[in-house]
Amino acid sequence: MASEEASLRALESLMTEFFHSCTTNERKREIEELLNNFAQQTVAWRQCLFFLSNTRNEYVMMYSLTVFENLVNKMWIGVASQDKMEIRGCLPKLLLAQHKSVPFFIRNKLCKVIVDIGRQDWPMFYHDFFTNTLQLIQSPALASLGLMMLKTTSEELACPREDLSVARKDELRKLLLGQVPTVLGLLTGILETYWDKHSVIASTPPPSPTSGESAELLGSLFQDSRYSKLLCQPTATLDNESQQLCCLVLECLAHLFSWIPLSTSITPTLLASIFHFARFGCDLRTKAKPGSFISSNCSNGQLNPGNMPPAPNGGGRNGQQSEGNKVDRARLGVYAMTCVNELVSKNCVPMDFEEYLLRMFQQTFVLLQRLTRENNSHTVKSRLQELDESYLEKFTDFLRLFVSVHLRRIESSPQFPIVEFLGLLFKYTFNQPTHEGYFACLDIWSVFLDFLTTKTKDRLADREIVLNRYKDAIGLLLREVLNRIQFRYNQAQLEELDDETLDDDQQTEWQRYLRQSLEVVAKVMELLPSDAFSTLFPVLQDNLDVYLGLQQFIVTTGSSRRLNVSAENDCRRLHCSLRDLSSLLQAVGRLAEHFIGEVFAARFNDALAVVERLVEVTCYGSRTSLYDLETAVPSVLKPDLIDVHAQALSALQAYSHWLAQFYSEVHSQNQSQFMNLITSTIDASSPLITTKVPDKLMLSACHLMVSITSTVRPVFLVTLPAVRNIFNLITTENQTRRLPQEEHMLVCRALSNMLLLPWPNLPESEQQWQTRSSNHASLLAALTREYKGIRGTVNITPRQPDLNNMKAVMQQTLPVLRDIVDSVSGESTKSRQICYQSLQESVQVSLSLFPVFIQQPDVTDEMLAFFLTLFQALRVQMGVAFTGQIIHTFLSMFTREQLAASILQEGSAGCRVVQKFLKILQVVVQEPSQAFKPFLPSILSLCMEQVYPVVAEAFGQSFLQPDIHIFKQNICYLESLNSKHKLYHRKLFRTSMLFHFINVLLQVLLHKSHDLLQEEITLAIYNMASVDFDAFYSAFMPEFLNGCQGVDSSQRAVLARNFKLERDLPSFTQSVQRLVNDLRYYRLCNSSLPTGTIKL
Repeated sequence: MASEEASLRALESLMTEFFHSCTTNERKREIEELLNNFAQQTVAWRQCLFFLSNTRNEYVMMYSLTVFENLVNKMWIGVASQDKMEIRGCLPKLLLAQHKSVPFFIRNKLCKVIVDIGRQDWPMFYHDFFTNTLQLIQSPALASLGLMMLKTTSEELACPREDLSVARKDELRKLLLGQVPTVLGLLTGILETYWDKHSVIASTPPPSPTSGESAELLGSLFQDSRYSKLLCQPTATLDNESQQLCCLVLECLAHLFSWIPLSTSITPTLLASIFHFARFGCDLRTKAKPGSFISSNCSNGQLNPGNMPPAPNGGGRNGQQSEGNKVDRARLGVYAMTCVNELVSKNCVPMDFEEYLLRMFQQTFVLLQRLTRENNSHTVKSRLQELDESYLEKFTDFLRLFVSVHLRRIESSPQFPIVEFLGLLFKYTFNQPTHEGYFACLDIWSVFLDFLTTKTKDRLADREIVLNRYKDAIGLLLREVLNRIQFRYNQAQLEELDDETLDDDQQTEWQRYLRQSLEVVAKVMELLPSDAFSTLFPVLQDNLDVYLGLQQFIVTTGSSRRLNVSAENDCRRLHCSLRDLSSLLQAVGRLAEHFIGEVFAARFNDALAVVERLVEVTCYGSRTSLYDLETAVPSVLKPDLIDVHAQALSALQAYSHWLAQFYSEVHSQNQSQFMNLITSTIDASSPLITTKVPDKLMLSACHLMVSITSTVRPVFLVTLPAVRNIFNLITTENQTRRLPQEEHMLVCRALSNMLLLPWPNLPESEQQWQTRSSNHASLLAALTREYKGIRGTVNITPRQPDLNNMKAVMQQTLPVLRDIVDSVSGESTKSRQICYQSLQESVQVSLSLFPVFIQQPDVTDEMLAFFLTLFQALRVQMGVAFTGQIIHTFLSMFTREQLAASILQEGSAGCRVVQKFLKILQVVVQEPSQAFKPFLPSILSLCMEQVYPVVAEAFGQSFLQPDIHIFKQNICYLESLNSKHKLYHRKLFRTSMLFHFINVLLQVLLHKSHDLLQEEITLAIYNMASVDFDAFYSAFMPEFLNGCQGVDSSQRAVLARNFKLERDLPSFTQSVQRLVNDLRYYRLCNSSLPTGTIKL
């Protein structure tokens, strides 16, 4: 005893020294080594048991429990049976003796160690493990301790870690499932008892200002009077200890529900009890301070009722008790909704549970009615603001799960009033106190609208009946969402949104708000396009009137132009109106797709009104150059004016398909009207295509030009003066006046489209191909002037001073040429012929430059991208002879050494080069024409003898690297190659690489280095093994198991026996997971045996 006392004092001293702020890192390492060496002794647990019983030092207690934890989880198989029995007897006694006096984290750790022992030994060697827990729960004085044990048992035994064999995991789950009815019965009894004990049931409910409303709603909701009583009955008034205990019960239930299947063990009584406690979250008295929802694992006072005796009346203590009481009432509501959500998240619902599910939804919507109820003292919004955020988040999660998972089951039930539910959801959505809460509710509406869209498409005959049922609700949703994106109605909230900081999706908070809102608007438009138009267009008109009226406030003084709006209030109102107009223009653009196709004629007038208005706005903006005005608040109003102009151009672009249909179907009757629309559109766009205009505006104008030339294709376009001006701008520009690269490329594509793409509504004889071909050749000659000049100035090895200039010209020109070729890839033969004729010289220049820049992967990548597009779109026009010349050049340049340098040394740029090179070869090989067949032998020879080994080596190396992103990318490449080209079936791969790859992937699973990719890795292993299952099972598996270190021959035999000879993916996946799990488990067991142990 004396020596143990001395050891305890020494350990206390060491632990105190270790955690002292003055202790050096070197000394800490010495202490850590001493403690680790002590913990490795098989008899250390005896001393630790003494320490736990005789110290009040928290560091010593935690260290001692860590020694026990290490013993149970890593060394248990080597502990003597008598010692195990003694430990199993001592630790529960210690827990019972000290659970009230030790800190909560010590108590929780001790519970965990006891559960770990149960995980190893129950029921064979620790038969009373679970029985003891149930007895604790049934003892009033020890119920909270029993509940903590139960929760820990559920966490550790239902989904155990990999330190157990799969067979043991399955056994534990079956054992626990056998106990579920008993456990749920016990927990139900506790909740019922405490609720009944503390409930105050009035024989005559007090009058309420909203009692009539409640009764009416509930009468329409539910026929069963039990549910209406739920709303009227006041919540129980629980004392502090009762609240703590009920919180623990609900926590236990939440975890149990996360893994047990839905069954009749979850009784109506249990569900009713849970919903009783869920009502605490609706109580305005439950508002908690931020951070108050600390898990029971983190708060001693909230866990251990013994540490929180009732406070005497009066004094400051009573005030603290009241505040704590509020927090605990809120926690009850949160935990109860967590239970509900665990149940609702399960998609697999047995037939005999569907009635329970309906009952759950009915009871939850009683809560929703409580949350959205108004009275004289609270609006809906103020009520939601006073409730705890965590409870609202849980409730919103429930609504999302209900709509996304179960609405299809419930919607047609006569016992479920879906329209009334949507009314409650509407009130809940538009009274959310936070932006995140509002976003979450919009997501729910999006899911509902998707459900409705799918339903109407599946039931076309009943479409109008289905829509009429929801028409009012959807229309109300549209109007309110539109109001919420307008400063006119929602300025205070919108001004809180950040419009500067970008999130992970590269959008600001304002952009996200607007995008999500417009997604809902767009979904409503798809269901009710006419109603949506009649709602949206008048609102747009109001804001357009303000914008179009700005011209009268423009004052010109000499060379300066100023917007004469300077009063602060006027500037603010203008700012809000312009922001609203920008948002509404985006919404109108989203409506465009609902005016084309079969409904074109029926909705022609509405669409024409929109397009005419948009053309008017864009012309007005370009004519008055509002983007160039001086304003009183330039940092605010100038961006607003630019944005409105850009959004008007973008909205007009969205109607290009409608304009195309107008051109094809009715322009002969309304020719002048169509010509005016197009001419005005070009007149509005062309002045903006200059470097003097803000980039945002110029880019929108360029995109509009491309859409008009590619989608509408008016025959008269090329004759317009504005278009001729753009031709002159592009063909005469130099580096100092050149447009930015993206805008330059778009304008070049638009000009090329005018000359190459066939005109609709005209026969071949009237297409004017000869004139257009000549003009296109002139355009391309101007665009490639500098590029073609490189050929005459470059040496075989260009010197560095000139290299950068040449690379710049190539990287500016080749993307433009590639884009022009790509734009005709799906067009008529004549268009492609003219395109190739114009490009022919540039293609030859590119081929001559290719060997010169082969060592420059960035330029090579650009050149190969150009050649790949050529082969995909114009290989027939290039002809066999020139194709052969290109292929010969490529094959001679891509030697094995060059490929290895590109793939293994030059990183992603080099890999992209090789990837494009292989795609070019693939296009040639797949060409059905016999003329290209002579290239096949040399291409196959290159791939098999040079490309293939290098690529395989690169893949193999990548799987040994820790970078999970590269690993995922390459395993996806491998799988893609196999699905498209049967890579794993190729003789070279099968004979020399297949088993090596499987081995590497299994080792990755064993080492858990890329656990996030388990599914992808296992699928790849299956696809490789399925090439020859017989060889996999008879040759690979024995060889793999014989090479496994850390297991004995009998364990290898068990592993082999458990790997079933299955050939379907689910069974194979299960076998792989079992192999990996059990192999790791055997290694853990063997490493924990004492030195010198004889393995039988």
